[in-house]
Amino acid sequence: MEHSFLIQVLMMLVIAIISIAILRRAGLPAILAYLLTGVISGPSGFNWFSQQQMHSVAELGVVLLMFSLGLEFSLPRLWAMRRTVFGLGSAQVVITAALATCIALLSSLTIVESVVVGSAIALSSTAIVLKLLNEQGWLRRRHGELSVSVLLFQDLAVVPLLILLPLLASGEDVLSFKSVAWAMAEGGLIFAALMAFGKWGLPRMFDEVARSRSNELFMLSTLVVALLTGALTQWLGLSMALGAFLAGMLLGESQYKGQLEADIRPFRDLLMGLFFISIGMLLDFSLVVDFWGEILILLFAVILGKAWVIFALLRFARESFRTSVSTALTLAQVGEFSFVVLALAVNYHLLDIVLSTKLVMVAVLSMALAPWLVRHSVDIARVMQGVRPKEIEAPLIVPSIEHDEDHEKDLVLILGYGRVGQTIARFMKTEAVPFLVIDLDPTRVSEARKAGEPVYFGDVCKRSILKQARIKEAKLIVLTFSDSRILEEVLPLCRYLAPDAKILVRTRDDSNLEELEAAGASQVIPESLEGSLMLVSQVLYQCGVPLTRILKRLEFERRNHYQYLHGFFSGSETDITLEHLHAVALPKGAHAVGLTLGEIPWGKLRVELRAVRRCGAEIEKPEMDWKIRSADTLILLGKPRRIEKAEHYLLQG
Repeated sequence: MEHSFLIQVLMMLVIAIISIAILRRAGLPAILAYLLTGVISGPSGFNWFSQQQMHSVAELGVVLLMFSLGLEFSLPRLWAMRRTVFGLGSAQVVITAALATCIALLSSLTIVESVVVGSAIALSSTAIVLKLLNEQGWLRRRHGELSVSVLLFQDLAVVPLLILLPLLASGEDVLSFKSVAWAMAEGGLIFAALMAFGKWGLPRMFDEVARSRSNELFMLSTLVVALLTGALTQWLGLSMALGAFLAGMLLGESQYKGQLEADIRPFRDLLMGLFFISIGMLLDFSLVVDFWGEILILLFAVILGKAWVIFALLRFARESFRTSVSTALTLAQVGEFSFVVLALAVNYHLLDIVLSTKLVMVAVLSMALAPWLVRHSVDIARVMQGVRPKEIEAPLIVPSIEHDEDHEKDLVLILGYGRVGQTIARFMKTEAVPFLVIDLDPTRVSEARKAGEPVYFGDVCKRSILKQARIKEAKLIVLTFSDSRILEEVLPLCRYLAPDAKILVRTRDDSNLEELEAAGASQVIPESLEGSLMLVSQVLYQCGVPLTRILKRLEFERRNHYQYLHGFFSGSETDITLEHLHAVALPKGAHAVGLTLGEIPWGKLRVELRAVRRCGAEIEKPEMDWKIRSADTLILLGKPRRIEKAEHYLLQG
């Protein structure tokens, strides 16, 4: 029985992988693939699992999703956009929800069912819209800014919905103002308590965790905080998702935001996939076939209704016709949080299976149409305005993009903010070169951020941290730490994410120089050898050697991998594991006298001829047809035992 269950889980994951691959090629979001997997695996398909079996695990996905949303929910950002967020956003949510609720009441639904339906329809897809706007480069355009403002308020509106749904499930036929006010007050008290704990307790806790330099401890602490706050709010009679959202919001203002999001993302994505699979299991295709006409009517009614409400509000706010249409089409779909609302409503027995199936199908189809609507929203607006898209496309798009790209190409990404990283950053700042730094020392990051430096906490071994640091926009990447284990992990990842960027790597010596260059380093800087070169340059300069000649000599050494900085004449304390220089003077009658350099088996002797001295002059790397004379001195490089054997051969044969 247990073996059969594991096989079913494996088959479900295989279906999910295939579905994601196919739908991604079609330009559709992965959410639809998870829903399809749920349909195939659930009662409408192979009937491997029931929705109840998936519920507990899927609920954890909602908790982590709300925690991630809280991390992205910035109070300063919300306050900066307060006019459009609380003006346009609140008007859209209230009017759309009210209209949908009234229509649902006229369709003979109860008031509780009508409120749930109205709330679900009022929400749009934050994940899909933001991703598409970013891909199109429209986040800074007017309709992109308005869309983001509305989505911010919708995310905020999820919080009272999470408080309201348990109240609707209490069994009261009619919602009273007193019960709603009490529930909101209770939620406010919990919010205040968590705020107090979050301000004083959570930062101190994560400071201690970060100082341990343990990725496992940091990740475990993140999961515990998210789930523990969720369990606390559930114990108080509210939703687990509400507590997780509040915890994420409190930590979103800390310096650990990027690392927290990177640690939570794998668990969130996996569990959210299971959540959407459980939603797909709610779909009964026999009901879909029976009500397909009604579902299509609802789909077009929702898209056109939401678009009309947003368009009317924007025109009332004196926005341009084109901006109003573009924003309306961008936000016309139903969002992923609608699935959360519908799933909680089904679990609280607020909706029957027939109605939830209809609404889930409407949400699925609207999200499938969302990529096309968002990408073509501007063109549709122009056509409706009577303007051909190509007539004004270039003047609107080209200037801003060119300016942004020119600026972004100058970015220098510094990984590590120790002594070397801080020195580089100071010179970058002096020359007004834009740079960004990532470091794993919480105290160092905190001090630097207080001083206004662009330094962020994060583990550079994580792909998501590097992506947040805009590694794809970096012209130059500098790895300033010398931990060989980290370099082996970070360097290939940096080269993969930024194939065109130059990568400079700092090491203590050149023992693994060729390996680092093979892994993707554009240039390796061994600090011990570079220190020697700098000292040599000063000595030569003080001796009157021209500066241009010194610079050429230094460049020659670097280009030849510092080969003339290796091998030293041994002293009384000799390390037999290191290569040394040794001078072999050839007297008259020596075996090598009269031979050419090519006739000597250097490969068999396993030593390197570094130079030949004759009549007081030194010839570096002479040709192989050089004929050896008596009184010549050969400078050999090799390990002591090999040098001894080579000397014996040169003298005696």
